[in-house]
Amino acid sequence: MRLVGMLEGISFLLLMGVAMPLKYFAGLPDAVKYTGWIHGLLFIGYAMANLSALVSGKISFRDSVIALIVSLIPCGPFFVDRRFEADEAREVNSR
Repeated sequence: MRLVGMLEGISFLLLMGVAMPLKYFAGLPDAVKYTGWIHGLLFIGYAMANLSALVSGKISFRDSVIALIVSLIPCGPFFVDRRFEADEAREVNSR
């Protein structure tokens, strides 16, 4: 889930920071078309990974909802990843 979240966050930054300026300033609408498709697929993958982690008991319902909500905010997956990383480290240290 963390990997897909990072990829989804990066694709969003590329969409907004690279593809959108290319579309509007360089007249290349295909940049948004293809980057948007990739971002959309990664977003669906992130939602599916979130559901999988919830069903398998790796994250709580609360964390799952938070992850989905912040995925709608620019750079949100980066912030929630820090929380998941800390939870992962605690789990490893408790073993």
